Amino acid sequence: MKQIVWNQPLEIGFQQDEMREVHGPLDALNCLAHLWPDRRGPQYVAARSICRAAIDGRKSAEQARQAFMTAAEEAHLKFH
Repeated sequence: MKQIVWNQPLEIGFQQDEMREVHGPLDALNCLAHLWPDRRGPQYVAARSICRAAIDGRKSAEQARQAFMTAAEEAHLKFH
């Protein structure tokens, strides 16, 4: 898979005090697949699809970043 990075990484909390730095769509897909608390929400599904599309060059890295942030909001995860 192609390694694409965002202009600004995101820090996202998956457990009480644990923050994880996410640098691009590939990192985001890993989080969505292995760390996500709820894998059924529409924003989760959209983020997965858009991150894959960004890796394939069909969407921009920043579109993937925005979709990932929206999915994090849907899942009530803290990020900055």
